Amino acid sequence: MGVALFTLGGTISMAGRTHGGESVRRLNGADLTAAVPDLARLGMTLDIHDIDAVPSANLTFTHVLDLVDCASHAVKAGARGVVVTQGTDTLEETAFLADLVWPHTEPFVLTGAMRNPTLAGPDGPANLLAATRTAASPASHGLGALVVFNDEIHAARWVRKTHSTSTAAFASPNTGPIGHVIEGHARVLTTPARHRTSYPRPEALDTTRVGLHTVTLDDDADIVAAVAEKSHGLVIAGFGVGHVPSELADLLGTLAERMPVVLTSRTGSGSVLRHTYGSVGSEADLQRRGLINGGLLDPYKARILLRLMLAGGADREAVIAAFADHG
Repeated sequence: MGVALFTLGGTISMAGRTHGGESVRRLNGADLTAAVPDLARLGMTLDIHDIDAVPSANLTFTHVLDLVDCASHAVKAGARGVVVTQGTDTLEETAFLADLVWPHTEPFVLTGAMRNPTLAGPDGPANLLAATRTAASPASHGLGALVVFNDEIHAARWVRKTHSTSTAAFASPNTGPIGHVIEGHARVLTTPARHRTSYPRPEALDTTRVGLHTVTLDDDADIVAAVAEKSHGLVIAGFGVGHVPSELADLLGTLAERMPVVLTSRTGSGSVLRHTYGSVGSEADLQRRGLINGGLLDPYKARILLRLMLAGGADREAVIAAFADHG
């Protein structure tokens, strides 16, 4: 068997407006693969699964976990790897969520497009071809979920969408890509460590709420309290290496007594520190108050990990251990 292709929609499948202009016509998997003639020369079959078209902004944890289950069945049936096409807006988050629970050595590769097929120079066909080559390559085994864009191979743990329109929108600021597709072959240059986590309880997932607050100049403690009021966990995207205004420190310490509060950086790259600064509101002070260090995880991925852990029934010590592994 070849590679299993799952299509979710997104820019890669937008084929212009329907008659009357009221909706966007969607390309299915057969349409997408027909636009990539080199796929036929790869010497493998593509098992196409068209999933309900969902704008990536509307994807949920349940959507992604259901997709992982379907992809897992395809691998158990003999697929060498999985390719998923989706919109790019939340791709970095869906990739990380899939990576946390993907149980197979066969790769789970996500891709999409920044230019739709009606524009000059659409990037979808090239990205789909590169993703398929990566999914079929033995070099990709054991790497979990990967994002392939612009002939670069990125680990789900580190990849970010860093530009709103560029065809080179995806990057891994802390590490760079872990490989490239070169002359039709996936070349993996480094193998990142993977740390899977517990699968959430389905009945708990929808009721587990994790808030995210990005700290800003002259921030308002009442807003933080409002975000936390109905949350079971909270992620704080702090300044720089993990700082907040001193006026927020007491509140965050109080919140950390009743739920996990994870400290991350809003900068987009780099780590939260542990013991360099000691003033009120610094990373060392906040950790003394019970906040959990998010390490190198960005706020969006930290929220995914925390919600998954809490929905899986993890206690505080398990949450701390998970962030020590992933961050």
